[in-house]
Amino acid sequence: MAKKEIVLPAMGEGITDATITRWLVKEGDKVEEDDSIVEVATDKVDSEIPSPCDGVVDRLLFNEGDTPSVGDIIAIINTGVGDDEPETVEDKTEDKPVVEKDDSVVVESSVDDDEFSGLIKSRTPSGRFLSPLVRSIAKKEDISIAELERVEGTGDKQRITRDDLLRYIENRGKSGPKVVNSKVDMVSDSVQKEKVSAPVVSEQVHSGNVEIIEMDRMRKLIGEHMVMSKRVSPHVTSFVEVDVTNMVMWRNKVKDSFLKREGEKLTFMPLFIEATTRAIKDYPLVNSSVDGDKIIRKKDINIGMATALPNGNLIVPVIKNSDKKSIVGLAADVNSLANRARNNSLKPDEIQGGTFTITNMGSFGNITGTPIINQPQVAILAIGAIVKKPAVIETPQGDTIGIRHMMILSLSYDHRIVDGALGGMFLKQVGDYIQNWDTERGI
Repeated sequence: MAKKEIVLPAMGEGITDATITRWLVKEGDKVEEDDSIVEVATDKVDSEIPSPCDGVVDRLLFNEGDTPSVGDIIAIINTGVGDDEPETVEDKTEDKPVVEKDDSVVVESSVDDDEFSGLIKSRTPSGRFLSPLVRSIAKKEDISIAELERVEGTGDKQRITRDDLLRYIENRGKSGPKVVNSKVDMVSDSVQKEKVSAPVVSEQVHSGNVEIIEMDRMRKLIGEHMVMSKRVSPHVTSFVEVDVTNMVMWRNKVKDSFLKREGEKLTFMPLFIEATTRAIKDYPLVNSSVDGDKIIRKKDINIGMATALPNGNLIVPVIKNSDKKSIVGLAADVNSLANRARNNSLKPDEIQGGTFTITNMGSFGNITGTPIINQPQVAILAIGAIVKKPAVIETPQGDTIGIRHMMILSLSYDHRIVDGALGGMFLKQVGDYIQNWDTERGI
């Protein structure tokens, strides 16, 4: 009987691996084409992988909690047709628990990765992937995460291969390992201190009436991403107060006809995205990322929209090419992405490729905040609550006091490439586009 190998597919830009959260089948189960067989999770989104054919599940090659790489064979399905059996993973593994593919070398490992995962995670603080085999060797040789950060990796994106680690172990103590990045060195020292103190924290005796809540997978990933961002980027935050009365009046005037004509609610977010996109065109350096000592200025403007989920977690779907879309197109994208984010039905590519992020703190009644940059971007804009308050109104006849709709915008930016002048000018430009909104414009 012929056998079909199921590989972990590409899950989006920059994603090299995924965690198997739940098998939906077991060995011996019958499956039909397009039946979901496994749930996997990346640091961005959860997905299901369907069966490409009818058949019987012959073998599952990874356990729940394992983190295979893109392209790894994760299961084998017996299709029940054909007389010849092609070479399969079963033929190669000889019933070993895990097949680890490290560049061109196939290595067998029997390490209990669930036991080890609590000590060294699958990624270093700088983002380099650590395979289960590399982690098992590091555990046996008592190599800390700080040392792993310093090991020169020859794999894709400086990934540490088995040979890299064995070479380091052979020379350990003879000469210091080559430092990949001076910034990584600083991060590693900090992480090492945290690791030393971790057992003390985990064994604390909590007095009083408390409830201990285990972080879920997404909350842990969000926490790691935020801590990494603060370590990598020197954050500066600027603020500007904006009169949004014109924008409020225009939206109130057109929102009913907009809903009737387009079948979409018109929130403020598409209007903020349009104003931000126009300002990015005026100051394109804020639409960048940093790669070592290089600035990567992005020509596409892809706006990430921070979205709170019902469980309290956060995800950032991306509106691609926002500069090429009308208010109607932006509204449709905003509503669709927000709804599917809350229903956990986003596709992997819908949370990839963002070049600038907007977070709406005003939806929770907050007047302002200091957001953390969504790496590898270099700036993030926070929208505060719109509040009616007295303000000075300048007229040709003189200044007067009136009730206006006011809002505070805040911009956090990476001071490595965005100085106070650029950050301040960009933020003021966003505010000017909002404040000078044309009340006579059409939809």
